[in-house]
Formats: sequence, structure tokens, C-alpha cells
Amino acid sequence: MQEKQEEGMLQKEAKMMNLEHLIAVREGVSKKPFPVPEKELLARYEQLYTGAISDVLRELALLDQSLPGHLRPLRDSDVVAGIAFTVKSAPNVKITGEMTFRGQMLDEMGENHFVVWDTSNDMKATLWGGVMTATAYGKGVKAACIDGGIRDTKQILEKPFPVYYRYRIPNGSLGRCLITHYQIPIIIGDVVIKPGDVIFADCDGVVCIPRDIAYQVLVRAEEIRENEKKIFGWVASGETVKEITDKGGYF
Repeated sequence: MQEKQEEGMLQKEAKMMNLEHLIAVREGVSKKPFPVPEKELLARYEQLYTGAISDVLRELALLDQSLPGHLRPLRDSDVVAGIAFTVKSAPNVKITGEMTFRGQMLDEMGENHFVVWDTSNDMKATLWGGVMTATAYGKGVKAACIDGGIRDTKQILEKPFPVYYRYRIPNGSLGRCLITHYQIPIIIGDVVIKPGDVIFADCDGVVCIPRDIAYQVLVRAEEIRENEKKIFGWVASGETVKEITDKGGYF
């Protein structure tokens, strides 16, 4: 009853402050279906590279879709695409209830998910390790991007599971931070990531593609990949810069 009253008050305040549009944009989560099967979409993304995808997003005036450069791959050879499963945590001394909530979160992770974790800039704890990797991998999760700490690196590397992270530290999370939300919109750096967005990562970084334009971006990025194959061919054959640019090539 109290929760309903509080929700009603928030709705009234939102109307008084004219925040309905902002709330819809910031908190709205698209469930738009892809025009091709999800697995096909992700497999095609995994034939691409972040540079081409970023260039397409720039064409669409989306200049802030690359996650911060401090996020690094555990293996440079990994190329992975998945569907965003978002997690939010923050530094906190509380421990009670954490393991239950974490278990609920893990139960909801599933096939093709790409875990993206906003740690609220925590710099002291580990949010991902060997057991989390083994659990996620067993459920068909594709990868994890942790804007914070990882540990158990050797155990993680035993699985063909891409992990992107900010730092390594042996400190466990209990007593240092608390998972507060999952499957909600989050922000890392300048990038708003929503559940259901497409996340693509390789050795150059991590990019978030909004769900509603994910197929459009894929098709255009595939065009760029083919165009760049032509440019590399022209360069290899000894054509001049002018000859290449006259044909629409670029550098």
C-alpha cells in the first residue's frame, strides 16, 4: 500500500515538473523484435569490428556509444556480440540479502546475454571472478563487461568466455559493495545502456548499439567492411592516394 502511494506521488511530481518525456527516454526499454533471428544477428555482428560499427553510429549522429577506453579485454583475440543484461552496484557495507539478490540475478541471466556492469566507479572490490564466469558460461551467456574489478583470472581464462574489465584486485565484493539493481537502464562513461541493446566488443573496446537500430547498423557496417576490403586491395596494388580517393576510398 505504501509503495503504491509513493509511486502515485512520484507520478504527480513528474507531471508537475513536466518530466514524462525525460522519463520515457531515459527509462524506456525497447522490446522491438529483430527482423532476423537473434542468433543470426549476433553471428553477423561477430564478423565485424568496432571501428566499422562506431563509424556507422557516427553517421547516425550517435557519437557517444563507445564505453570508456579504460575497459580492456582479458584476451585481445575475443570478438563477441550479445544482448545487454545490465547490472548496477555501489560501494556499501551492507551484506544482508546480497547473496539472495545475486542468486535471483544469476537465475535471470540466459542465452546470448552480454552482462554490462555499472559499479558506480567502485575501485576497491571485485565484481566478477571464476565462479561467476563458470555459472554464466553454463547458462549460455556470451560475455561480461565490468566497469570495475575482476579476480580469479586464471579460472576465467579456463573458459572461452570474453571478459572486459577495468582493473584486477583480489578483494571480494561482500562487505565492500552491494548489487542494487539489474535489468534497468545504466550509464557507463557517456553511454546509456538499456536491457536488450546489442553490445559488441573486440580488442579495440566495447560499443553499445541501441536495439531499435541494431539491424540497420549491422547492414551498414557490413557495407563498410566490404568497401574497406576494396580499399585495402587498391592500396596493395599500388594505386595512388588520389586514384583511391577519386574512387570514393578514404584513409
